[in-house]
Amino acid sequence: MILEGIVTTISPEGEINVAPMGPVVDEGLTSFRLRPFQTSTTFRNLKQSHQGVLHIVDDVLLIARAAIGKLTECPATFAASRVTGRVLSDACRYFEFEVTTCDDSQLRAELDVRIVHQATLRDFWGFNRAKHAVLEGAILATRLHLVGADSILADFARLQSAVDTTAGPREQEAFELLKHYVSEQRQT
Repeated sequence: MILEGIVTTISPEGEINVAPMGPVVDEGLTSFRLRPFQTSTTFRNLKQSHQGVLHIVDDVLLIARAAIGKLTECPATFAASRVTGRVLSDACRYFEFEVTTCDDSQLRAELDVRIVHQATLRDFWGFNRAKHAVLEGAILATRLHLVGADSILADFARLQSAVDTTAGPREQEAFELLKHYVSEQRQT
């Protein structure tokens, strides 16, 4: 099963990278496999450090901003306890991990990881239909190079009713941000 979350990694220069990622997990969440593109900052950082933190979050505006490179400032974090890394302070749960194997023979690498520490910071608020729509929209926006803007905008039109009927202000802002981003890419 794929579980959508956010991975934080640290560059060799000590900079934090915040990236949405959907690792393949087992039902017990005892291990997982990351599949970053080799062109990504996440991959480069993990290839160098072999450590990171996976976060379970319910803030879709954070996911949307991170997905399209519009995260203007890093959210609040604190030091991880067992790896060299940072934990998002507003995450629901997090999993500190170490990479055990890396297959980079394909454009999308496969990294198996071992969880070395996990904790719950707060209850998961949950998702409504708008949050699901924004999450799907964020994933689609990261696929522009594979699918094309027109196809993604058509999918956004189908997702719009869920946002219109169930969104709060953060979900509305996130969905508008994603639509604007894809529309801008269509123009270029």
